[in-house]
Amino acid sequence: EILRDVVGRVESVEDGPDGRFKARVSYPVEAVAGELPQFINVLFGNISLQPGVKVVDVELPPSFLRWFKGPRFGIAGLRKHLQVSIRPLICTAVKPMGLSSKELAEHAYLFAAGGVDMVKDDHGLSNQPFSRFKERTERCVDAVQRGNREGSNRCVFVPNVSGPAHQVLERARFAAEAGAGGLLVSPGLVGFDTMRMLADDESIGLPILSHPAFLGSMLTSAEGGIEHAVLLGTLNRLAGADAVVFPSYGGRFSFTQAQCQSTRDGLLKTLGRIAPAWPAPGGGMTLDRIPELVKFYGLDTMLLIGGDLHRPGPDLAANSRAFRRAVLATR
Repeated sequence: EILRDVVGRVESVEDGPDGRFKARVSYPVEAVAGELPQFINVLFGNISLQPGVKVVDVELPPSFLRWFKGPRFGIAGLRKHLQVSIRPLICTAVKPMGLSSKELAEHAYLFAAGGVDMVKDDHGLSNQPFSRFKERTERCVDAVQRGNREGSNRCVFVPNVSGPAHQVLERARFAAEAGAGGLLVSPGLVGFDTMRMLADDESIGLPILSHPAFLGSMLTSAEGGIEHAVLLGTLNRLAGADAVVFPSYGGRFSFTQAQCQSTRDGLLKTLGRIAPAWPAPGGGMTLDRIPELVKFYGLDTMLLIGGDLHRPGPDLAANSRAFRRAVLATR
């Protein structure tokens, strides 16, 4: 019975490029036990310790997908949450690490006044002495709301709640009570199931932005790891991410157009009743590339430009307005 009903079954083995092979393996749904950590364990647990093994795709039946809620908002819900129709979303980050909470909040205010949709913490901001999490969250939420009043926008602030395991839920609930409009989570640091817990928590009810910190070694090797569509796409959606940050081609990272297309496909493809999630390409993107990026990724894209918003000069509100104009021109 174990051999027949429990152990993974090799369905086929085909010749692949460079002397490699493509194996198709099936597992009983019951082996996953309805748990995301166990699914990841079945998918790429011990075998991840073997060199030369790569997960290139995964097919999930309805009997599996019924266990997971997926993104609370997804593409349509986040558009409604931000009151944005048709065009790509406009996102930036408060940075650099080392500024005080007051200084970061001033940046958030200028971004909001200039028409940005989402202002998030940079992923390196946590609970450092120069910018404590609670103070920064409260200051940035207030600053964004002030910018909204002056600019007649619907910008939201998204704090980074990735932290020690016993504090993640506390920070998320504090952010929700403070008026944050979303949560930034790095599942490579805190765990995919921790992100799923936050997404499913009715007392929080906020959009989730997933950041790929610490996942790079799974993505950058041609010989092993997990394909972009699976790791950044499918796993993030199962874990409740409404938008997924990843390095775009042509920036300061090594991702290719094909890898970025794979990520986009994994976030948007049909996955039962699991909602699609926003691709959020970033990593050194510049304002002059906005038309190219929208043509490549499509209108259902969250454009994340951080450092380049500082390049034209110190007037971050004016720079944000230029960002917005460039996006509106792509419709």
